[in-house]
Amino acid sequence: MEKKKSPRNKTIDFTEAEGRRYLERVVPAAALTGEERDVTVCGDLFAAAARLKKGSVDLIVADPPYNLDKDFHGSRFEKASDEVYAAYTRRWLDAVLPLLKENGSIYVCCDWESSLVVGGVLKEKLRVKNRITWQREKGRGAKRNWKNGMEDIWFAVKSENYTFNLGAVKVKKKVVAPYRENGAPKDWEESGEGRYRMTCPSNFWDDLSVPYWSMAENTAHPTQKPEKLVAKLILASSNAGDLVFDPFLGSGTTSVTAKKLGRHYIGVEKNPRYCAWAEMRLERADTDKTVQGLKDGVFLERNGK
Repeated sequence: MEKKKSPRNKTIDFTEAEGRRYLERVVPAAALTGEERDVTVCGDLFAAAARLKKGSVDLIVADPPYNLDKDFHGSRFEKASDEVYAAYTRRWLDAVLPLLKENGSIYVCCDWESSLVVGGVLKEKLRVKNRITWQREKGRGAKRNWKNGMEDIWFAVKSENYTFNLGAVKVKKKVVAPYRENGAPKDWEESGEGRYRMTCPSNFWDDLSVPYWSMAENTAHPTQKPEKLVAKLILASSNAGDLVFDPFLGSGTTSVTAKKLGRHYIGVEKNPRYCAWAEMRLERADTDKTVQGLKDGVFLERNGK
Protein backbone atom coordinates (compact mmCIF):
# COMPACT_ATOMS: atom_id res chain seq x y z
CA MET A 1 0.00 0.00 0.00
CA GLU A 2 1.31 3.46 -0.95
CA LYS A 3 2.06 5.60 2.08
CA LYS A 4 -0.02 8.77 2.17
CA LYS A 5 1.84 12.04 2.74
CA SER A 6 1.00 14.28 5.66
CA PRO A 7 -0.84 17.48 4.64
CA ARG A 8 2.16 19.42 5.99
CA ASN A 9 4.61 17.48 3.81
CA LYS A 10 5.52 19.87 0.97
CA THR A 11 8.13 17.64 -0.67
CA ILE A 12 8.09 17.81 -4.48
CA ASP A 13 8.18 14.25 -5.73
CA PHE A 14 6.43 13.17 -8.93
CA THR A 15 7.24 11.06 -11.97
CA GLU A 16 8.11 12.18 -15.49
CA ALA A 17 4.63 11.23 -16.64
CA GLU A 18 3.04 13.30 -13.89
CA GLY A 19 5.30 16.23 -14.72
CA ARG A 20 4.78 16.18 -18.47
CA ARG A 21 3.61 19.80 -18.65
CA TYR A 22 6.79 20.95 -16.93
CA LEU A 23 9.00 18.88 -19.21
CA GLU A 24 7.50 20.67 -22.23
CA ARG A 25 9.39 23.80 -21.10
CA VAL A 26 12.77 22.06 -20.90
CA VAL A 27 15.32 22.54 -23.69
CA PRO A 28 17.12 19.39 -24.93
CA ALA A 29 20.90 19.76 -24.94
CA ALA A 30 21.01 18.96 -28.67
CA ALA A 31 18.66 21.86 -29.44
CA LEU A 32 20.73 24.61 -27.83
CA THR A 33 21.71 27.60 -29.98
CA GLY A 34 23.97 29.35 -27.48
CA GLU A 35 21.68 32.35 -27.07
CA GLU A 36 19.43 30.83 -24.38
CA ARG A 37 18.72 32.49 -21.05
CA ASP A 38 16.49 31.42 -18.17
CA VAL A 39 16.23 27.78 -19.24
CA THR A 40 16.52 24.29 -17.85
CA VAL A 41 18.59 22.13 -20.19
CA CYS A 42 18.00 18.39 -20.13
CA GLY A 43 20.80 16.16 -21.33
CA ASP A 44 24.52 15.49 -21.22
CA LEU A 45 26.58 18.28 -19.66
CA PHE A 46 29.42 17.97 -22.17
CA ALA A 47 27.05 18.15 -25.14
CA ALA A 48 25.30 21.17 -23.62
CA ALA A 49 28.49 23.03 -22.70
CA ALA A 50 29.82 22.65 -26.24
CA ARG A 51 26.73 24.52 -27.54
CA LEU A 52 26.49 27.30 -24.97
CA LYS A 53 28.02 30.71 -25.66
CA LYS A 54 31.64 31.06 -24.60
CA GLY A 55 32.47 33.91 -22.22
CA SER A 56 28.81 34.59 -21.38
CA VAL A 57 28.54 33.39 -17.78
CA ASP A 58 29.21 35.61 -14.75
CA LEU A 59 29.01 32.93 -12.08
CA ILE A 60 29.13 29.14 -11.98
CA VAL A 61 27.66 27.28 -9.00
CA ALA A 62 28.54 23.60 -9.33
CA ASP A 63 27.40 20.72 -7.13
CA PRO A 64 28.87 17.68 -8.89
CA PRO A 65 28.37 14.14 -7.60
CA TYR A 66 30.69 13.62 -4.65
CA ASN A 67 33.09 10.70 -4.84
CA LEU A 68 30.60 8.40 -3.12
CA ASP A 69 28.29 5.58 -4.08
CA LYS A 70 24.99 7.35 -4.68
CA ASP A 71 21.74 6.57 -6.46
CA PHE A 72 20.05 9.53 -8.15
CA HIS A 73 16.66 7.96 -8.94
CA GLY A 74 18.08 5.26 -11.15
CA SER A 75 21.28 7.01 -12.25
CA ARG A 76 24.07 5.66 -10.08
CA PHE A 77 27.39 7.36 -9.35
CA GLU A 78 30.07 4.99 -8.07
CA LYS A 79 32.98 5.83 -5.81
CA ALA A 80 36.30 5.78 -7.65
CA SER A 81 39.96 6.29 -6.79
CA ASP A 82 41.20 9.82 -6.17
CA GLU A 83 43.00 9.71 -9.52
CA VAL A 84 39.84 8.79 -11.42
CA TYR A 85 37.77 11.40 -9.58
CA ALA A 86 40.43 14.04 -10.30
CA ALA A 87 40.30 13.18 -13.99
CA TYR A 88 36.49 13.48 -13.92
CA THR A 89 36.77 16.87 -12.19
CA ARG A 90 39.29 18.12 -14.77
CA ARG A 91 37.03 16.95 -17.59
CA TRP A 92 33.91 18.79 -16.47
CA LEU A 93 35.88 21.90 -15.50
CA ASP A 94 37.48 21.97 -18.95
CA ALA A 95 33.97 21.82 -20.42
CA VAL A 96 32.44 24.67 -18.38
CA LEU A 97 35.29 27.11 -17.74
CA PRO A 98 35.30 28.46 -21.34
CA LEU A 99 31.75 29.68 -20.63
CA LEU A 100 32.95 31.86 -17.75
CA LYS A 101 33.81 35.53 -18.30
CA GLU A 102 37.32 36.70 -17.45
CA ASN A 103 35.97 38.44 -14.34
CA GLY A 104 33.76 35.49 -13.43
CA SER A 105 33.76 33.25 -10.35
CA ILE A 106 33.04 29.60 -9.64
CA TYR A 107 31.95 27.77 -6.50
CA VAL A 108 32.30 23.98 -6.31
CA CYS A 109 30.54 21.94 -3.61
CA CYS A 110 32.11 18.79 -2.16
CA ASP A 111 32.32 16.66 0.95
CA TRP A 112 35.45 16.54 3.12
CA GLU A 113 37.03 13.65 1.22
CA SER A 114 36.42 14.80 -2.35
CA SER A 115 37.45 18.30 -1.21
CA LEU A 116 41.04 17.08 -1.05
CA VAL A 117 40.84 16.32 -4.77
CA VAL A 118 38.69 19.24 -5.94
CA GLY A 119 40.85 21.89 -4.30
CA GLY A 120 43.98 20.60 -5.99
CA VAL A 121 42.39 20.45 -9.44
CA LEU A 122 40.99 23.96 -9.10
CA LYS A 123 44.46 25.26 -8.23
CA GLU A 124 45.73 23.86 -11.53
CA LYS A 125 43.25 25.94 -13.52
CA LEU A 126 42.16 29.00 -11.53
CA ARG A 127 42.99 31.34 -8.66
CA VAL A 128 41.57 29.75 -5.53
CA LYS A 129 40.37 32.43 -3.13
CA ASN A 130 38.88 30.45 -0.26
CA ARG A 131 37.27 27.29 1.02
CA ILE A 132 33.91 27.67 2.75
CA THR A 133 32.87 25.02 5.26
CA TRP A 134 29.20 24.79 6.18
CA GLN A 135 27.45 22.84 8.88
CA ARG A 136 24.87 20.39 7.55
CA GLU A 137 23.05 20.10 10.89
CA LYS A 138 22.32 16.50 9.87
CA GLY A 139 24.51 13.46 9.58
CA ARG A 140 24.71 9.83 10.60
CA GLY A 141 26.67 8.81 13.65
CA ALA A 142 29.80 6.70 13.29
CA LYS A 143 31.12 4.05 15.68
CA ARG A 144 34.78 4.38 14.72
CA ASN A 145 35.00 7.94 13.40
CA TRP A 146 33.70 11.46 13.99
CA LYS A 147 30.20 12.17 12.76
CA ASN A 148 30.37 13.90 9.39
CA GLY A 149 28.37 17.13 9.78
CA MET A 150 30.30 19.48 7.44
CA GLU A 151 30.70 20.08 3.72
CA ASP A 152 33.02 22.34 1.72
CA ILE A 153 32.56 24.85 -1.09
CA TRP A 154 35.65 25.99 -3.00
CA PHE A 155 35.67 29.58 -4.29
CA ALA A 156 37.87 30.31 -7.32
CA VAL A 157 38.18 33.06 -9.94
CA LYS A 158 39.74 33.57 -13.37
CA SER A 159 41.37 36.91 -12.52
CA GLU A 160 41.65 39.37 -9.65
CA ASN A 161 39.01 41.55 -11.34
CA TYR A 162 36.14 39.56 -9.86
CA THR A 163 32.84 40.58 -8.27
CA PHE A 164 32.42 40.41 -4.52
CA ASN A 165 29.52 42.31 -2.97
CA LEU A 166 30.50 42.35 0.68
CA GLY A 167 27.58 44.50 1.76
CA ALA A 168 25.08 42.02 0.35
CA VAL A 169 26.24 39.17 2.57
CA LYS A 170 27.19 40.82 5.84
CA VAL A 171 25.97 38.95 8.90
CA LYS A 172 23.71 40.42 11.57
CA LYS A 173 25.08 39.37 14.97
CA LYS A 174 23.96 40.11 18.50
CA VAL A 175 26.37 42.27 20.48
CA VAL A 176 27.68 40.62 23.62
CA ALA A 177 29.98 43.44 24.74
CA PRO A 178 28.34 46.75 23.65
CA TYR A 179 31.31 49.14 23.66
CA ARG A 180 30.59 52.86 23.51
CA GLU A 181 32.63 55.84 22.37
CA ASN A 182 31.71 59.25 23.78
CA GLY A 183 28.47 57.68 24.98
CA ALA A 184 27.44 56.47 21.52
CA PRO A 185 27.38 52.86 20.28
CA LYS A 186 30.66 51.84 18.66
CA ASP A 187 30.14 49.68 15.55
CA TRP A 188 26.70 48.48 16.66
CA GLU A 189 23.08 49.55 16.55
CA GLU A 190 20.14 49.26 18.89
CA SER A 191 16.60 48.51 17.78
CA GLY A 192 13.46 46.82 19.04
CA GLU A 193 15.21 43.52 18.28
CA GLY A 194 18.10 44.35 20.59
CA ARG A 195 21.72 45.32 20.05
CA TYR A 196 23.49 44.03 16.95
CA ARG A 197 26.27 44.73 14.48
CA MET A 198 26.68 43.92 10.81
CA THR A 199 29.91 41.94 10.48
CA CYS A 200 31.96 40.56 7.60
CA PRO A 201 30.99 36.97 6.75
CA SER A 202 33.50 34.24 7.47
CA ASN A 203 34.23 31.03 5.59
CA PHE A 204 32.41 28.95 8.23
CA TRP A 205 28.61 28.92 7.95
CA ASP A 206 26.53 27.52 10.80
CA ASP A 207 23.20 29.17 9.95
CA LEU A 208 21.88 26.78 7.27
CA SER A 209 19.05 24.26 7.41
CA VAL A 210 19.12 21.37 4.97
CA PRO A 211 15.69 21.33 3.24
CA TYR A 212 13.23 19.03 4.97
CA TRP A 213 9.69 17.78 4.39
CA SER A 214 7.73 20.80 5.66
CA MET A 215 9.73 23.38 3.67
CA ALA A 216 8.29 24.57 0.36
CA GLU A 217 11.68 24.27 -1.36
CA ASN A 218 12.13 20.61 -0.43
CA THR A 219 12.26 17.92 -3.12
CA ALA A 220 13.01 14.20 -3.10
CA HIS A 221 16.46 14.82 -4.58
CA PRO A 222 19.00 13.02 -2.34
CA THR A 223 21.61 15.82 -2.19
CA GLN A 224 19.59 19.03 -2.44
CA LYS A 225 21.27 22.22 -1.19
CA PRO A 226 19.40 24.99 0.66
CA GLU A 227 18.31 28.07 -1.28
CA LYS A 228 19.82 30.15 1.51
CA LEU A 229 23.26 28.66 0.87
CA VAL A 230 23.11 29.39 -2.86
CA ALA A 231 21.68 32.87 -2.20
CA LYS A 232 24.87 33.78 -0.34
CA LEU A 233 27.02 32.71 -3.29
CA ILE A 234 24.85 34.51 -5.85
CA LEU A 235 24.55 37.78 -3.90
CA ALA A 236 28.29 37.90 -3.17
CA SER A 237 29.61 36.97 -6.61
CA SER A 238 27.13 38.35 -9.14
CA ASN A 239 25.06 41.45 -9.80
CA ALA A 240 21.42 41.90 -10.77
CA GLY A 241 20.95 40.88 -14.40
CA ASP A 242 24.06 38.66 -14.46
CA LEU A 243 23.98 35.10 -15.80
CA VAL A 244 24.38 32.23 -13.32
CA PHE A 245 25.15 28.74 -14.64
CA ASP A 246 24.77 25.41 -12.85
CA PRO A 247 26.22 22.39 -14.71
CA PHE A 248 24.70 19.90 -12.24
CA LEU A 249 21.29 21.48 -11.63
CA GLY A 250 19.61 18.62 -9.77
CA SER A 251 16.16 19.75 -8.64
CA GLY A 252 16.79 23.37 -9.57
CA THR A 253 18.01 25.21 -6.47
CA THR A 254 20.56 27.42 -8.26
CA SER A 255 18.18 28.48 -11.05
CA VAL A 256 15.29 29.10 -8.65
CA THR A 257 17.44 31.18 -6.29
CA ALA A 258 18.96 33.14 -9.18
CA LYS A 259 15.48 33.95 -10.47
CA LYS A 260 14.31 35.09 -7.04
CA LEU A 261 17.35 37.37 -6.76
CA GLY A 262 16.97 39.01 -10.16
CA ARG A 263 19.63 37.10 -12.09
CA HIS A 264 19.40 35.16 -15.35
CA TYR A 265 20.10 31.44 -15.17
CA ILE A 266 20.94 28.32 -17.16
CA GLY A 267 20.95 24.90 -15.53
CA VAL A 268 21.92 21.56 -17.05
CA GLU A 269 20.50 18.32 -15.65
CA LYS A 270 20.46 14.89 -17.28
CA ASN A 271 17.59 13.41 -15.24
CA PRO A 272 14.23 14.44 -16.78
CA ARG A 273 12.42 13.93 -13.49
CA TYR A 274 14.68 16.43 -11.74
CA CYS A 275 14.22 18.85 -14.66
CA ALA A 276 10.44 18.69 -14.13
CA TRP A 277 10.85 19.38 -10.41
CA ALA A 278 13.08 22.35 -11.24
CA GLU A 279 10.49 23.77 -13.63
CA MET A 280 7.75 23.46 -11.01
CA ARG A 281 9.90 25.41 -8.56
CA LEU A 282 10.70 28.03 -11.20
CA GLU A 283 6.99 28.46 -11.85
CA ARG A 284 6.38 29.03 -8.16
CA ALA A 285 9.17 31.62 -8.11
CA ASP A 286 7.08 33.79 -10.44
CA THR A 287 4.90 34.70 -7.47
CA ASP A 288 7.00 33.77 -4.43
CA LYS A 289 10.41 35.46 -4.22
CA THR A 290 11.12 34.53 -0.60
CA VAL A 291 14.30 32.71 0.38
CA GLN A 292 14.05 30.93 3.72
CA GLY A 293 16.45 32.60 6.15
CA LEU A 294 16.84 35.83 4.13
CA LYS A 295 14.72 38.78 5.28
CA ASP A 296 14.98 42.38 4.08
CA GLY A 297 18.44 41.69 2.69
CA VAL A 298 19.76 40.22 5.95
CA PHE A 299 20.66 36.58 6.54
CA LEU A 300 19.11 35.35 9.78
CA GLU A 301 20.51 32.84 12.23
CA ARG A 302 19.46 29.24 11.71
CA ASN A 303 15.72 28.90 12.33
CA GLY A 304 15.62 32.63 13.06
CA LYS A 305 12.57 34.81 12.46
